[in-house]
Amino acid sequence: MTLPLTVPADVPLNERPRFLANLARVTAHTGRLMLMAGDQKVEHLNDDFVGADVAEDDGDPEHLFRIASKARIGVFATQMGLIARYGSDYPDIPYLLKMNAKTNLVPTASDDPYSHQWHTLEQVVRLRDASGLNIVGVGYTIYPGSRYEGQMFAEAARLIFEAHQHGLIAVIWAYPRGQHVTDEHDPHLIAGVAGIVACLGADFVKINAPTGGPAALREAVRAAGKTRVVCAGGGETTAEGFLRRLHEQIEMGGVAGSATGRNIHQRPLDEAVRLCNAISAIDFDNAPIDEALRIYQGEQSA
Repeated sequence: MTLPLTVPADVPLNERPRFLANLARVTAHTGRLMLMAGDQKVEHLNDDFVGADVAEDDGDPEHLFRIASKARIGVFATQMGLIARYGSDYPDIPYLLKMNAKTNLVPTASDDPYSHQWHTLEQVVRLRDASGLNIVGVGYTIYPGSRYEGQMFAEAARLIFEAHQHGLIAVIWAYPRGQHVTDEHDPHLIAGVAGIVACLGADFVKINAPTGGPAALREAVRAAGKTRVVCAGGGETTAEGFLRRLHEQIEMGGVAGSATGRNIHQRPLDEAVRLCNAISAIDFDNAPIDEALRIYQGEQSA
């Protein structure tokens, strides 16, 4: 199944070719996003990058860039500082610049989350134009249910509009969180959050998969309308389990691709590349699960 590539009305006529090219690049012309997430160095500090089940190479930020440069991906999401430091060595990677982030040092029980925007859109465009790097979009996290949700909604809405003005796609990470949120995976709540992001005007919304399986996902997909839904990959699991879950989310839940971080980068380079290629085969090629597993196992090329 191929989804149409549509241009929002807030993209100026002169920027529509760039926007369509960026959208086509991150979706391989399918309308489905394959996002490799590398923004956790702030969100989870070093917890995601060292450990008994984590490849030693993952302790070095360049591991993320090596994977993204060798694998078949749609876009690699990370912070501006890493792109500025490593991007010139990996100029062919399509980048999505994550515009806000916060650590997990302050627990929700102490204060509701607020993730402030780090950079202006003007700075993003200046980096893109001065460096020649393939910066195709921006990302931003909101926490509906936080007492600071209004500030984040306003920042996100302005960012999306400004990104579209410059031909960039916009992806919103949306996680209901705060002292009044009792179940972050409640399917009706997740669908409501997807609807908020549609109102903000984003091109894609990244959510945590709700409880309830494909039916619950379908409610979120309907609520998001023309804003396309992808699910976060979550913590490390077996590659087969992850690929089967992704296949079900797309084929039965109706989501438009994937957004995966730890399940990719915590693995050694060769394995991470093979897993990326298997994910892309599901996202872009409608590959059946057996074919995706053969790609992951190195028995078939992507």
